[in-house]
Amino acid sequence: MRLIHIIAETTMGGRQRYALDICSHFADCGHDVIAVTRDAKAIDEQFRKAGITLRHAPVRDYPDIFSSLILKRIIEEQPDQKTVIHVHRYRDALTAITARHLARRPDIRIIATRHKSAPGKDNWLRRLIYRNLDAHIFVSRHALDTFLSSWPNGRFPFDSRNLFVIPNSRRDVPPRTPEPDKGAITAMYHGIIRQGKGLEDIIRALHIIKHQRLAKLRLRIAGTGNTDYLDTLRHLAVQEDVLEMIDWSRNIDDPATLISKCHFGVLPAVTPEAFGMANMEYMMAGRPQITTFNGAQGEYLTPEESAVAVPPSDPVALAHAMARLAGNPDLRSALGRNAARKYDTGLDWQTFIINLTRIYIPG
Repeated sequence: MRLIHIIAETTMGGRQRYALDICSHFADCGHDVIAVTRDAKAIDEQFRKAGITLRHAPVRDYPDIFSSLILKRIIEEQPDQKTVIHVHRYRDALTAITARHLARRPDIRIIATRHKSAPGKDNWLRRLIYRNLDAHIFVSRHALDTFLSSWPNGRFPFDSRNLFVIPNSRRDVPPRTPEPDKGAITAMYHGIIRQGKGLEDIIRALHIIKHQRLAKLRLRIAGTGNTDYLDTLRHLAVQEDVLEMIDWSRNIDDPATLISKCHFGVLPAVTPEAFGMANMEYMMAGRPQITTFNGAQGEYLTPEESAVAVPPSDPVALAHAMARLAGNPDLRSALGRNAARKYDTGLDWQTFIINLTRIYIPG
């Protein structure tokens, strides 16, 4: 099989690691794997390190005929080889559909993964794209249900038999290490730094913890984002008199190492999560976490069993949850142990890749 993944972003995040893990697996199994990227250094370095063949294209908004022509040429290099194209945005699906048509290769399977929770768009262009996908993967039941909410009567403008739910996974599970036994209790947020992730609530919660003397802890914020938004967060930390309690890190290429140095995760997303990759990474590491349950979190976490639940946009509740975990090592241990067990029995890589392979190579 020849597998082509189209990677449109220029920085590494959850969906890019998802694609990298899939490409690495199939390359190691002897398949011909190509990543089509925008010639972005941060992306190319990671894929090149994994031994994945790289090709470059503009990979921009509709219409992107130039990228379709590049993809057509890649397809024509192996005209008789079974080919799968996997995309992570609908605009890239249109690029792949156009290339398949230009190459006169109706046998090529085009797979799209939906990484976010949003209603489907019921316009002529999206209906065209949806109908021409051979499989449409959703990373959670929540993501699928939200997508289908655009057609409450159940009359879908596409074949619903091509819709699949496959929860995310990670290929390499890091060693599960004990929490640090020296230094301050450390809470951590890691991932993309943007509005909707609850970062303002974490900083305000830290102010409450400090001034009500609820606990002694430090906060690590690790990730990349818009520079102006990062400046806004730092300004808020100064206003709340907690800047000295926060460590900032831009490097999240190795989340496992960062997680091993913290005691628990804090992920109070305000915008509903289709699937929280950071949630899963704490589960993999056997670390407890505080999270909202306003998206798919309830599909893989259980309040008071494998995570502490807080309402979105509630710094007071978040402060008390952080103080509670900071002061209770037995609770941290129990939550982390249960979360790891849940990962091992429901989100493991073997289950993920078997389900994905059945879609890539049906029958």
